[in-house]
Formats: sequence, structure tokens, C-alpha cells
Amino acid sequence: MNVIIRSLSVTLFVSAFAAIPYVARAQETPTTPQPRAKQNLCSSDAVEDLLPSPALKQSLSPFSYLAQQGFTQKPDGSWVCYMRDNRKQERYYTLFKVQQVNGTLVASSFLESGTLIEEQDTRSLDLFMILIENHTNINQGNRQSIQRYLESFISFVKQGKIPPSRRAYLFDQPSRGVVVYHPITEGELKGTAITININSPQNLSSSPVSEAESFRGRV
Repeated sequence: MNVIIRSLSVTLFVSAFAAIPYVARAQETPTTPQPRAKQNLCSSDAVEDLLPSPALKQSLSPFSYLAQQGFTQKPDGSWVCYMRDNRKQERYYTLFKVQQVNGTLVASSFLESGTLIEEQDTRSLDLFMILIENHTNINQGNRQSIQRYLESFISFVKQGKIPPSRRAYLFDQPSRGVVVYHPITEGELKGTAITININSPQNLSSSPVSEAESFRGRV
């Protein structure tokens, strides 16, 4: 499999850096750095009392494994991670959303007001890589290259080096996987989103989600 790691871009009108954990150096005797503790991707804040009831058929979804990461399935088949808004009581919004759109896998990390919250960069990268591993045919070498590419992309977004637009960047040619940093203009969540589209995914069934729903931030 050939993975394009250069800044190859295409303009796609489709619906739709991780911060490396800092390991402090020992002041005297060097020690082996400990890996970042694994935690659910959707565990930044608990909003169980506000969440809708789980869909009855979520066990049949090709994304059912996301339930172990704290995601909730909506009636339309999409999987979402909710976050409580600390500025407004009893308000919550979608932090991550994963869905199928006309056979395309679409996964978004929403930046309210264009800002990444704490740990959103690393969690976004982890989510994207979980989806890529489950729904594309990559080997270990390609995985590392793709991870570095997406890590850099998220880092550039965080630094303001990539402006929001509809410009898509190809990260995996065989699956026609692209990453986009784009504005959100509909729904309750106003801001931007980092979205990956895997246009030739594996292990997915037909999707009931319409194309018009893919870029929306509404929960």
C-alpha cells in the first residue's frame, strides 16, 4: 500500500500534533518514561444524566466498539461523544461524531469557537487511528506514517497554521482517506471541526445517514 505523506490536496465538497505527552526528566537518575495511561476517548466529563436513551440496535452497528470508549449511539445510527459546557449549566454539546454518509466513513472532532479543549488533540488522534485500523487495510509501517501525518495536521490546526476551509488533504490513497479542517455553519455548535473521510472503508454496511447531516455539530 502506498501512503501519500506529502501535502497533496484536493478540493472536495463532501459532507464532512497530537500534543505528545510531556514526560518530565528525573533530576538525578534517568528513568524509563512511562506510557500515557489509557483511558476512554469520551471520558473528559460525565454527562450520563443528560444523555438520550441508547438506541436498541446499537449491537448491530459496525461502530459498536465505540461504546467501550464512552460513545453513545443516536437513533440515526451515528455515534457521539458528549461534553458538558462549563460556561452554561445543563448545556452539553457533541465533541466527537462518527457516522456513515452514503458509504463514506465520516468522523469529526468539533472545536467550539475554533478552540481545542484540554486533551482534545490527543483524543482526536486516538479516535481517528482506531477508525483507520478498523476500517482500512493498513500495515504497521503505514500506520506509523498516517499517525505522524494526522498528528502534524492537528498540531498545525492548533497553532493556527491551517485556516478552516473545504480543502481536503489526502492521507491514505487506497482508502481515499482525507482530512479536512472546516467551518461549522449549521446546528447548535458554532465553530470548526477536524474531520476525516474514508471514502472506501471496509467492514461497513449501508448507511441510513444522509449527506446533509455529516458536517453538522448539533447533538
